[in-house]
Amino acid sequence: MTLRLVLAAAIAACSVGVSAAAVMQEPAAAEPTVIVGAGDIARCGTGLTGAAATGRLLDRIPGIVVTLGDNAYTTGSAKDFRECYEPTWGRHKARTRPSPGNHDFLSNNGAFYYEYFGANAGADRRGYYSYEAGAWHVVSLNSNVDTDRRSAQVAWLRADLQAHPSECTLAYWHVPVFSSGDHGNNPKMSDVWTVLYEFGVDVVLNGHDHDYERFAPQDPKGKADPEHGIREFVVGTGGGGVYKFQSIRPNSEVRDNASYGVVKLTLAATAYDWEFIPAVGTFRDAGHASCVVAAVK
Repeated sequence: MTLRLVLAAAIAACSVGVSAAAVMQEPAAAEPTVIVGAGDIARCGTGLTGAAATGRLLDRIPGIVVTLGDNAYTTGSAKDFRECYEPTWGRHKARTRPSPGNHDFLSNNGAFYYEYFGANAGADRRGYYSYEAGAWHVVSLNSNVDTDRRSAQVAWLRADLQAHPSECTLAYWHVPVFSSGDHGNNPKMSDVWTVLYEFGVDVVLNGHDHDYERFAPQDPKGKADPEHGIREFVVGTGGGGVYKFQSIRPNSEVRDNASYGVVKLTLAATAYDWEFIPAVGTFRDAGHASCVVAAVK
């Protein structure tokens, strides 16, 4: 607002008994940002019906679409992306920010994944990148390449989080560190989790186990930590089949392996809401949480 307009508004306000301070209102708070998605998505043949159903959910949910790996079964070939993924989730490609799964890398080390998603899959075919989603910083990672503490990906992650300090941060990739599903816990991304915990990341989304599971906030060793811990969601419910739960892990709060569906996160400036939305069936999960405080200042 220019000085002339401010003075004119103040004069007009005084003429009707309203203070000039009331005219100079604070800007409205930014609207929450929506992120929605799942992993383990498109399998041709009879399995295509699951991906088609979750794809129809996306038709009525606005926002950024994230994929949590294993986008196109069974080998991530050009045909798999063309005939399995494209007819189901493909119409949302322009607003999709993907991550790769192990099945996406079975054909030519992920070449067709990168060709299909193009620039939305990040730069230089690394499979990891970051972006802003409203007030949140978001990181998409690659569990198919080196992820130990000396790896290029972890060095990039640390530098990225240092360069983008944010009160609220979300990360996603394919293989979960903690899971009660068929694959169980996997240390592959443990060093990644340690860095995320250090920087106060709030939410992690994963796929790989074909089920839905929500964990309470926990530290890198799997110890409950409501003040600093990361809340993990396993959402391998995109349509590629379902798995049985095996050993129920500590801090697992909610589980379901009978519903295809997507998780919807509504990201506000200092908090978030989550909702699991089924494509078929009645299972739902929803909640609200504030963003955490970084474990290391």
